[in-house]
Amino acid sequence: MAATSAAILNGLGSSFLTGGKKSQALLSSPVAARVGSSSSSSSSKRFDVVAALPPKKSWIPAVRGGGNLVDPEWLDGSLPGDYGFDPLGLGKDPAFLKWYREAELIHGRWAMAAVVGIFVGQAWSGIPWFEAGADPGAIAPFSFGTLLGTQLLLMGWVESKRWVDFFNPDSQSVEWATPWSRTSENFANATGEQGYPGGKFFDPLGLAGTLQNGVYVVDSDKLDRLKVAEIKHARLAMIAMLIFYFEAGQGKTPLGALGL
Repeated sequence: MAATSAAILNGLGSSFLTGGKKSQALLSSPVAARVGSSSSSSSSKRFDVVAALPPKKSWIPAVRGGGNLVDPEWLDGSLPGDYGFDPLGLGKDPAFLKWYREAELIHGRWAMAAVVGIFVGQAWSGIPWFEAGADPGAIAPFSFGTLLGTQLLLMGWVESKRWVDFFNPDSQSVEWATPWSRTSENFANATGEQGYPGGKFFDPLGLAGTLQNGVYVVDSDKLDRLKVAEIKHARLAMIAMLIFYFEAGQGKTPLGALGL
């Protein structure tokens, strides 16, 4: 009887049925061993139950596991929106994984702003987004050189601070790092997490926290839900922008493609 139980456990522990090393480790745990030992005892009728862990969500529909293609070992689910998508193995290095997540957040936020701007801009003016800058009727209170110089100056300052803060977290919240004496607290990372500054300045509506006696207090549950929602919308917006580019190459616009 003991040999039969061991054979069953070994069969259940195969990678074909379990779909990964995590399940194999679970079945080879001391709890599972007790199941086998209890079956060999004729005097005991009680069996310990092995609690099944919830399967990790996969980026391939209906596939729960199956090696690094679906469930890479370097993606442990700690990142918001982690569904095991890294077929090229770009995130094997933890330092690169951190950088790629930062880049995904920044590009995704820009894409979300761009998608809204494209729809609203064309609906308001009737001018395709890829022709708006060259249209004679476009409102241009500044020359191109002035606009470019201003953008480089302002964006250069903000991006340089973000770049430095990425490699040296919280270094940009000190008093001398900002040109105004009382704004350093606006750049402090109130959430304590890279890429999610929060605080009175970056979360004025209090969506992920509350102000208590003038101090921003993070609501972890709300913040976690917002992280997942943001990264999902960001990825959708980046795909939408890619489609917009292909449409523009054919002289079409998003509203035109929708028949509006």
